[in-house]
Amino acid sequence: MDLAAPLTSLADHGPLLLTALHLVSAGMVTIHALIRKRDVPAAIGWIGLAWLSPFFGPILYFGFGINRVKRRAIRLRGTADGGGFPIRGGTVAGGPSGSLQTAVGRITGSGTAQGKVAAVLDCGDEAYPRMLAAIDEAKTSVALSTFIFRRDELGLRIIAALVRAHRRGVAVRVLIDGFGGGFLVSQAYHRLRREDVPAARYLHSLLPWKMPLLDLRLHKKILLIDGETAFLGGLNIGAENLRAARPSERVRDVHFMIEGPVVKQVMESFQDDWAFTTSETLDGPLWFPERHRDGHAPARVISSGPDQSVDQLMLVLLSAINSASSSIRIATPYFLPDEQVLTALQLSALRGVEVHIVIPAVNNHRLVAWAMQAHIRPLIKSGCQIWRSPPPFDHSKLATIDETWCLIGSANWDARSLRLNFEITMEFYDGELAKRLNDIIDAKRGDAVTLDEIDARWPIVKIRDAAARLLMPYL
Repeated sequence: MDLAAPLTSLADHGPLLLTALHLVSAGMVTIHALIRKRDVPAAIGWIGLAWLSPFFGPILYFGFGINRVKRRAIRLRGTADGGGFPIRGGTVAGGPSGSLQTAVGRITGSGTAQGKVAAVLDCGDEAYPRMLAAIDEAKTSVALSTFIFRRDELGLRIIAALVRAHRRGVAVRVLIDGFGGGFLVSQAYHRLRREDVPAARYLHSLLPWKMPLLDLRLHKKILLIDGETAFLGGLNIGAENLRAARPSERVRDVHFMIEGPVVKQVMESFQDDWAFTTSETLDGPLWFPERHRDGHAPARVISSGPDQSVDQLMLVLLSAINSASSSIRIATPYFLPDEQVLTALQLSALRGVEVHIVIPAVNNHRLVAWAMQAHIRPLIKSGCQIWRSPPPFDHSKLATIDETWCLIGSANWDARSLRLNFEITMEFYDGELAKRLNDIIDAKRGDAVTLDEIDARWPIVKIRDAAARLLMPYL
C-alpha cells in the first residue's frame, strides 16, 4: 500500500484548504462584526484584522471581540438590554433640574428615590472604621461587592467582621471581582469560603475558553447593611488607603455612606450581580426591608456594564454636561473618555461654562498617565481648566454640575469604565451636597496643566504618549 499518495495529495491541496478556511473564518468575523458592532471604528478594525491576519485575527476576535456577558445576562435576567427607556418606579421631579432628571430616567428606565449622604468619608481612615462598625451592628444582612480585596491587616479585619456576622445568624454575601480580587489566587475569597461565608468570584474561570472574560470586570464597591444603609464610592479594600498604615504607595479616596429609600436601588444592583454569578436570587425583607430611613433629596442609582444595549453611563454624562449652564467640576484618577465626551466638554467651555477637571499628578498606571497627556490638549485649547492633584495618588471619582447635580460611585472617566466594566454610580439633585463636593474638588487642585507644558514635551515623548493613547479602550 502506497502511503505517500495521500500525503502528496494533502501537500498539494493544503494551501487551497488553508485559503478556504481563512476565507470562511474572516467572512464569519465580517458578518458578525457588521451586525453586532455599533462602534464603526471597532467594526472596521476587527474586519481588517480578520482579513489581513489569517487565523490569528479571527482567533483574537473570537476571544476578545464577542460580548458573551450580554448573552448570559439575557438568559439569567430575561432581558436583552439590562435597562431600558420606559421608567419604572420612583418619581421624576420638576424644577431647574427637571429636564435632566427626565432624561436620566428615560436612559436608565428607573425613577428617582429620596436619599441622603449621611457621611462623606475621607480615605480608609474614616471609611473603614464606619464600615467595620456597621458590619458588627448588622441585624439581618450584609452584602459586600468589591473589585480589590487584599488579605493584608485591613483585609483580615474586614474578613473577621464578616465571619462574626455570619456566625451570629446574619445573612452574608460577598462578591469579589475575578481579576481584581486575584486571578490565580484570591486569598480573601478562599479565607471566607473556609469559614463557610457565602462568597463568589465574578466572571472568574481558569478554563481556557472562558479566559477572554478577563477583560470584563466588576468594578463596583458596595457595602449594604440590613438593606437600609449603603457604603458606596471608589474605595477598594486594602491598607494602601490608610494614612495610618504608612504604605509605600498610598492612595487617597472618597467614600460615602448613603441612607434613604434609594438604598433599595443599590441592593437591586447587587442582587443582579449575585444572581448573575451564582443563580441565587436574594429577595424578601432580609435584603429589601419595607421601611427605610428618610432621605431629603432626589437620587438614583445608575448601574452600567457591557450587558446593556445602550451605554447608560455615557448617555447620562453627555446629558449632564449638555445641561450645564455655569460650572462643571470633575475629579477622576483616569481621564480618557471618547470623543463624544471630549466634544461635549469643549462645547460647554466655549459657551461660557467653567469646566474644571482634576487628575492626579502621580498616577499608579504609567500607560494611562502617558495617554492622558496626549488626550487633553483640545480641552485646554477650548478653555477647559485641567489641574493636577498633588501626591499621593488620588483615586477619587466625583462630579458636579451647576452646584445642583452630583455624581458619585465607582466609575472613572475612561473607556474601560464607560464600556467594559460593570460600574455603579449614584446621582443626587442636592445643592448642599454639590457645594460640599465642589469644596472637596477645589481643594484637590494643585498645578494647572497648560498648553505650553503640553507642547514643550520632547517629540519622542509625544510619540510615546500618542502610542499609549491607542490602547485607550483597554487601559
